[in-house]
Amino acid sequence: MNVDIHLSWKPYLEEEFSKPYFKDLVDFVKIEYQNNVCFPPGKKIFNAFNHCHFNDVKVVIIGQDPYHGLRQANGLCFSVNDEISHPPSLINIFKEIENDLGVPYPESGNLLRWAEQGVMLLNATLTVRAHHAGSHQKRGWETFTDAVIKIISMNKTNIVFLLWGGYAKQKAKLIDEKKHHILVSGHPSPLSANRGYWFGNKHFSQTNDILRNLNIPEIKW
Repeated sequence: MNVDIHLSWKPYLEEEFSKPYFKDLVDFVKIEYQNNVCFPPGKKIFNAFNHCHFNDVKVVIIGQDPYHGLRQANGLCFSVNDEISHPPSLINIFKEIENDLGVPYPESGNLLRWAEQGVMLLNATLTVRAHHAGSHQKRGWETFTDAVIKIISMNKTNIVFLLWGGYAKQKAKLIDEKKHHILVSGHPSPLSANRGYWFGNKHFSQTNDILRNLNIPEIKW
């Protein structure tokens, strides 16, 4: 696995890349991709970094694991490739945007358009074996992505962090809440959303309100 990551991130992450855990992680991922079908495709593992450059980060959304179905994962949390059916959580995200902002439900579930506006779509684990949810957890990815969250928190100001569900909320301890804006709610998965923990959180309008007050261009959700 080559660490094919945009140059803007390298000064901040080079130290992580040199640590023993990361070398072990690279070895594990290489073997997994050689011996099994894994997602996302190798060239898209660091898509979140390659389409949202360090200096452009305005918003961070934290997911847990890539989709493990065929052709779904594209290296951006909650996002699927064009022409792929929208998974339940993504459907509920788009429904909330529709209710919150009046933005029509989109045809494509590819969130690349968000990443290119400064939304860091970061999964805690960046790879997965096909049809085996969570199969690459606790191999080092979480150590790496926790470091990424800390680096963003330390080196930037006024980032909006959207923490959806119990797993993402645990990441709040990595963020300096005096420098940044943290919005929390239930997860958009049907289990949480249907219990009333997701719909009506208005995170998308709240995010844009924060950005507007800082004279930062809003996100076109």
